[in-house]
Amino acid sequence: MSRRSLLTLAASSVLAVGCVQAPKAKLETDAGFLPEKKEEPQPLVKTAKENKPGDKAAGLDYDIIYAALTDGGFDVPAVNHRAIDPQYLRQEVAYATTEPAYSIVVDTRERFLYWVLPNGRAIRYGVGLGTQGRSWKGRAVVQWKQKWPRWKAPDDMIARNPELKPYSVEAGGMAPGPKNPLGARAMYIFQNGKDTLYRIHGSPSWRTIGKNSSSGCVRMLMQDAIDLYDRVKGKTPLLVI
Repeated sequence: MSRRSLLTLAASSVLAVGCVQAPKAKLETDAGFLPEKKEEPQPLVKTAKENKPGDKAAGLDYDIIYAALTDGGFDVPAVNHRAIDPQYLRQEVAYATTEPAYSIVVDTRERFLYWVLPNGRAIRYGVGLGTQGRSWKGRAVVQWKQKWPRWKAPDDMIARNPELKPYSVEAGGMAPGPKNPLGARAMYIFQNGKDTLYRIHGSPSWRTIGKNSSSGCVRMLMQDAIDLYDRVKGKTPLLVI
């Protein structure tokens, strides 16, 4: 059986996984396998201003954090953050955990992703969870990450939605862009050296943040996915609870 057939079989075994995309055998990306290294805490947002009335986290201007931007030649639209429950907006919080600093914890019950900081703090992001995002639990690492990835629809999804056939593995998937289901960034999760088919990724559907949806893994607001991507270095530990 060819490697492509194996990847297709693996993808089709997962129900409604809109974020499935099997990486290449040789990981040739802007990130690839990065060496482990220590790092200093980065600011929550480099352009923070005085907070405005209605902002959840003091010192944050969400009009700036979730503003429209141009990235990699693509236009990312602004997020209507006032229509999102404030608890799901990016903010630094107190967070008691035994997980090491500069690791990721995904709380599937509360629909939060934590970027663990030193001294009992974390940056908390709201996430949306699809079928696979709710079903997979355990420890792993972010072993690969990619800017503006392609999305490839698995066979079982195409069987239910034939209009997705142009985005199949055989057809090469959907080209990168703001409407791509994987969004501006994707972080690929491996366990014991094997791809779990579990992804943390940006999403053009900001209305799914803080909610469960029918497909996908761990969805983030585009601006939040870009922010987290820049923090993740090397084989970042991940715990999904």
